[in-house]
Amino acid sequence: MSENTIDTTVLGEKIVAVIKTIYDPEIPVDIYELGLIYDVFVNEDYDVKILMTLTTPNCPVAETLPLEVEEKVKSLKDVNDAKVEITFDPPWTQELMSEEAKLELGML
Repeated sequence: MSENTIDTTVLGEKIVAVIKTIYDPEIPVDIYELGLIYDVFVNEDYDVKILMTLTTPNCPVAETLPLEVEEKVKSLKDVNDAKVEITFDPPWTQELMSEEAKLELGML
């Protein structure tokens, strides 16, 4: 690895850290712990693709939440570009939430 090469694992952790600062407006838990982030891909050009879902297809933040994710991820200095792809396959369920999120919401 040259000294200009960025470790994509480290970059992935930075991306997750920034995603954890974004909260669903109706639930006091970040979108990562809620299980809304299905996958994060980083290619060799440091373009990031995030596969995420929403709690429901008619979620009130369906327009703004993906943009907020893109903007915050793009703000990382090692990221070249970021795109969010929304999917409802599989549909989100409470089973996708982390133990931490379930505990926060009193579901454990």
